[in-house]
Amino acid sequence: MDLKGQVAIVTGGSRGIGKGCTMALAEAGADVVIAYRKDEDAAHKTEAEVSAMGRRCLTFKADVTNQEQVKALVDKTIETFGRIDILVNNAGGPSTGRWLVHTEPTELLYQINTHIMGPFFFTKAVLPTMRQQKSGNIIFISSVETKMFPAGHIPYAVGKAGVEAMARCLALEERDYGIRANVVAPGVIETDMSRRVAKALKGTSNVIELFDKWPLGRPGKPSDIANLIVFLVSDKASYISGQVIFVDGGGAPLWELSES
Repeated sequence: MDLKGQVAIVTGGSRGIGKGCTMALAEAGADVVIAYRKDEDAAHKTEAEVSAMGRRCLTFKADVTNQEQVKALVDKTIETFGRIDILVNNAGGPSTGRWLVHTEPTELLYQINTHIMGPFFFTKAVLPTMRQQKSGNIIFISSVETKMFPAGHIPYAVGKAGVEAMARCLALEERDYGIRANVVAPGVIETDMSRRVAKALKGTSNVIELFDKWPLGRPGKPSDIANLIVFLVSDKASYISGQVIFVDGGGAPLWELSES
């Protein structure tokens, strides 16, 4: 799949699923803008890896929940590259796993701000350019939790369900401008975040020990998500829009936390 001449923004693009997307898009020929919030070293390391592939790469520190910072990143992207073809709304964070009775309102607000307001700000900022181009692809990262809705995950599930609703409405709103919107909903992917979850729940950073059984015998990899995204933003997926696609190996492990 050839993305040469295209420009992609990946939020949280220097680690985990985001880095997988950054590298896969660059490998397909796109120039990439990496939005990061804290880990500058990881961002510059990923930038160097992209540059080594012969692609142009820009790193930009921006909190996705800050509309001014988001606009500044988008403006810099247009100034540098002259266009925006792809937006991957990937940045996010886990919730604590508490049941609602023990959940503080601040945790729900954090999930809404990160998983709904962040993609809202970024999408709103790139749409004028994409409309002018009469083309564009916007990808939202959701979660298998919107299929499972497990106990103890209300803030996270609410945030991800909200972003799915946004994407499906957006696909209808922007179709006359040649802009497509789709959602990729991963199962458990082996990343630093999932390793931290394994450490907290199982006392080990080995993600495979989170569950007794795994679909296809393993957790997912960032490349499993990134490869699908490259397809979805390519011309080969030109008739796919407004879809939620689960990438969970054929059925995510089901679990409930013990707290009540």
